[in-house]
Amino acid sequence: MKIFSQELTYQTKGHCDIVDISSDVSGVVARSGLKEGMVFVFVVGSTAGLTTCEYEPGLEQDIRVFFEKLIPEKKGYHHDATWGDANGFSHLRASLLKPSLAVPFLKGRLASGTWQQIVLVDFDNRPRERKIIVQLQGES
Repeated sequence: MKIFSQELTYQTKGHCDIVDISSDVSGVVARSGLKEGMVFVFVVGSTAGLTTCEYEPGLEQDIRVFFEKLIPEKKGYHHDATWGDANGFSHLRASLLKPSLAVPFLKGRLASGTWQQIVLVDFDNRPRERKIIVQLQGES
């Protein structure tokens, strides 16, 4: 069993910015030289999350509307009173989405569906530089 790791960096806009990172994660799998195993993707920070979805404009908007209805940006949160940074909503959204996911890879390729992309969702209330750790465990 071998392990291969790489860090990816993205500039995000915040406010439910959705970034398709599938091709970059696929590139890490290809560069690793591993043929079968599991890829783990992790976003560093507590105001962003990762998931899979069909990355298209309609669904991007649906995701934004969903999170705004569930956890509104403009509502006051206890976290905001504690820290004064007005991003309590982003912490709640990120905790719901989660910071990591695992995807198997076979024959050196992600085992994802045709319309299944890996996306980073930045919920913070300002632009950020986001670090993504991609770690593979597998066999050559």
